[in-house]
Amino acid sequence: LFDLVYREETLLNVIKSVTRNGRSIVLTAVLALILVYLFSIVGYIFFKDDFILEVDRIPNTTLENGASLANEMVSAGMCRSETGENNCTTELQVEDFVEDREDGKERTCDSLLMCIVTVLSHGLRSGGGVGDVLRKPSKEEPLFAARVIYDLLFFFMVIIIVLNLIFGVIIDTFADLRSEKQKKEEVLKTTCFICGLERDKFDNKTVTFEEHIKEEHNMWHYLFFIVLVKVKDSTEYTGPESYVAEMIKEHNLDWFPRMRAMSLVSSDAEGEQNEIRNLQEKLESAMRLVCNLSGQLTELKEQVSLICTANWLGIHVDLR
Repeated sequence: LFDLVYREETLLNVIKSVTRNGRSIVLTAVLALILVYLFSIVGYIFFKDDFILEVDRIPNTTLENGASLANEMVSAGMCRSETGENNCTTELQVEDFVEDREDGKERTCDSLLMCIVTVLSHGLRSGGGVGDVLRKPSKEEPLFAARVIYDLLFFFMVIIIVLNLIFGVIIDTFADLRSEKQKKEEVLKTTCFICGLERDKFDNKTVTFEEHIKEEHNMWHYLFFIVLVKVKDSTEYTGPESYVAEMIKEHNLDWFPRMRAMSLVSSDAEGEQNEIRNLQEKLESAMRLVCNLSGQLTELKEQVSLICTANWLGIHVDLR
């Protein structure tokens, strides 16, 4: 079942939210244990009698049978002395034991270790802190104000601050992991996995971005080619396969077409050819214009020569 967690990235991020910042969480937990230890010492010194918790005892048939046997002995007179007095204390002890068991309460801070266990177990699991499980004091008691301060300090320092610090670290880490996942998905949607070219590079081109990542640079085709190189006999390699196999052994990715694609290269080549063709046409038109101008200049020169000759001979020439 844990394989589902490993396969699903969202569930894996839940685990990483605890393990990525594990050091911060552990240090905060150590601070919580220190505070619990200090509050346990204060409770053991000043509020030992307030640590009275209700318990659900498991019925013990052995002790109940012993109590009934002792009562039978007392009623039969087996514990009476020669003077007629009762010299057995078992009756009182049994009555006290049965009374304590029927009461359903017990003291949980008779030792410092028990105080620590009680504060750690009941204090952290109670919404209002350790004050929710202790005896409710009367306002007439001399330590009433101290008990109120004790309960409030535990509530604010341990329940509100320390525990929320731990929860905050976990929640912030999970939010960061979710943001990283969204960024990865956005990069995969807008960037080619093989060449790294972005979607806008294929705008107004003969090949769209979707066609590029599905046909020209399909990442699964590259994976299949790598598997082919690994499983194929090295003596049957072609030239490109030998080159790629050597690159794979060296963990070199230079054989990937980084930041280039054949479709863009062909498009650029076609664009250059079109520009050259346009320049040739412009050059031809310019040459024709120059030829026309040259012809016109030649005719003009002949006319000017004719006029000069006529003037020299005194002949009026009508150029109209």
